[in-house]
Amino acid sequence: MPSEFIIAIHVLAYLRKEAKQMSSEEIAKNVCVNPVRIRKVLAPLKKAGIIETKEGLNGGYFFQVGKETITLKQIYDALQINICQTSWRSGDIHNECMISSGMSHVVDDLCNDLENVCQDYLATITIRDILIDLENISNTKEK
Repeated sequence: MPSEFIIAIHVLAYLRKEAKQMSSEEIAKNVCVNPVRIRKVLAPLKKAGIIETKEGLNGGYFFQVGKETITLKQIYDALQINICQTSWRSGDIHNECMISSGMSHVVDDLCNDLENVCQDYLATITIRDILIDLENISNTKEK
């Protein structure tokens, strides 16, 4: 799973729970990454209307109440990423061996199928669901 996707989910859950505008520096401390990375990940989410921003000296990011029904698929679409991705392929398409020459096609088809299944699944999960899971984890730790 691409780190950008994980960061986006983390930030949206955090912004929703805190229910206030926050700078990229504040968010970065919670996510444990560089503020530049936060800004890079959040730019396409802003463009997609998933998060809001305020420009200027007292600017920052915020997640509007009522948008908890945004799905992970919508985040996935905004980031324009692939969950199942690999740039490496075994074998050689010019090799006479059917295994060596065909494996990259099989892997590409497999990745495409997995990508479709993942997208369908992500469409069933909302930010609200993520927050509920996080609260359940927190409640379990407290016992």
